[in-house]
Formats: sequence, C-alpha cells, structure tokens
Amino acid sequence: MGIEFAAWLFAIALITSALGGALGMASGIFIVPLLIASGIDMHAAVAASIVSVIACSCGSAAPFLNGGFTNIRVAIVLEVATTLGALTGVFLIGVLPVRFLFLLFTAVLAVSAWQMLARRRERAVEEAEARPGGWAGALRLHSTYPDRARARDVFYRVQRVPLGLALMYGAGLISALLGIGSGVLKIPAMDTALRLPIKVSSATSNFMIGVTAAASGVAYFARGDIDPAIAGPVALGSVIGALLGAKFLMAISGDRLRLLFVAVLALLAVQMLLAAFGIEIGRAA
Repeated sequence: MGIEFAAWLFAIALITSALGGALGMASGIFIVPLLIASGIDMHAAVAASIVSVIACSCGSAAPFLNGGFTNIRVAIVLEVATTLGALTGVFLIGVLPVRFLFLLFTAVLAVSAWQMLARRRERAVEEAEARPGGWAGALRLHSTYPDRARARDVFYRVQRVPLGLALMYGAGLISALLGIGSGVLKIPAMDTALRLPIKVSSATSNFMIGVTAAASGVAYFARGDIDPAIAGPVALGSVIGALLGAKFLMAISGDRLRLLFVAVLALLAVQMLLAAFGIEIGRAA
C-alpha cells in the first residue's frame, strides 16, 4: 500500500468524520461506501469504519464536553435502551424479511426528517413548559447549553423520557437488524421525543456512538479484521476531522444544522428505499 493510497484514506476519513462529528452520526454511514469503492474488502472497510467512529467520538468528546453541549446523564440513560434493543435485534436476525426491514427503515427516516423539519425553529424551554417532576427530574437530566447568539447559557428541560427510551430501543433494534449505525436514529429521537436542542442532541449522540463502537471494535480486533495499514490513516484523519466537525457544530446556528441533518436523512431514506428493491449503493456499519 503506497503513500498515495494512505493519503487518500486519510482524506476520506477527515471529510466523513468532519461531517459525522458535526451531525453526531457514525461516520461509517459515509466512509464504508467510499472505502469499498476504493477497492477495500467489505470486512476490512467495516472494521476501519469502527475505528473511524471511535476516533471521531474521542476526537470531538473534549470540545463538546468543554463547550457544555454533551448531556452525559441523558447519554447513559438512553444507551441502556439502545443496547437492549441491539441485543433483541441480534436474536431476530433472519426472522424478518430484509425488504420489509429496509422499507420500515425508509419510513422511519422519512417521518424523522419531517418531524425535525417541523421543529426547525430552536427555542428555549421555559420553566413552565414542562413539569419539574417525572423521570427527567428524578434522574436530574435537565441542563443548559451555551448559545453564542444570545451570549448566555440556555436552560432546557428533558421531556417524555419513557417515549425517548422506547424510540432508543427501536433504534438499537433496527441498527442491529440492518447492520447500520444507530446515530442516524438517535438524534431524531432525542430531538422529537426528549425535545433536546439540536446541538445537544448531536453532541450527546457523538458521545454515545463512541461507547457503542468501542464494544464492537473489540470483536473486530479479536477476529483480525482491523488492518493497521488501513486503520492507521483512517484513525488519524478521523481525529482531525472530528475536531473540525466539533468546531463547525459550535459555530453554526441550530436551524442550519437541523436543515443539514434533514438533508442527510432524506438521502439515506432514498438509499434504503433503493436497497429494499435490490439496488445496493453501499451500506454502513
């Protein structure tokens, strides 16, 4: 493997991780099809994408945490439901028709995009808008995030935690059945169910996908699927790209970030719809 190919892998990882880091999605959704198109074996590409997700999450974790965007309490609570859903999905693999799963995922993406677009305008949640009690109050999930436009920290209340847990369970279930990153479903769930600000949703999702990918990475490493010649440039590019993505997220307005995420959801919905009819463009882990 020459220096030119290593530089190409670095560039792919940098660009995809910058986009994935800004949106809080697994960069594997973007990087796997590009790696396969570059002539890399499917298993090696998926393993490299796992490394990319871990590096992306680690690279952007510090800026998001220091910036006050990541809600760790929310991440820990939701990760439990996502993990349970993923374990359920493992046992259901092969039971449900693949075409049905792709069509279901297409519908979920389309509805998520519509709901996120309907909530385009970001606004602060006032004290009177949500009950202080409930699951969120008991678990102390409410928090603040910095708003540069207002030059102050904005308080937000986490709402409808049971609904959020149910959606996270479904995200983990569909993720396991289709072999895709669940970050693309976590953010709409946090946005529409928990009513989190879009920047908080993206930063928290970025933290969560790193935890999930780290568990998967151990299995890929044990099987010998991780090729250092491929994973090395990908990891380096992912760390730098994640840092750029974190700066982009903190600088862009919530409305524009929401529109960008909706556009990505629409593209993925089209991809899954084509896959339902046997037209494979590339599928991410």
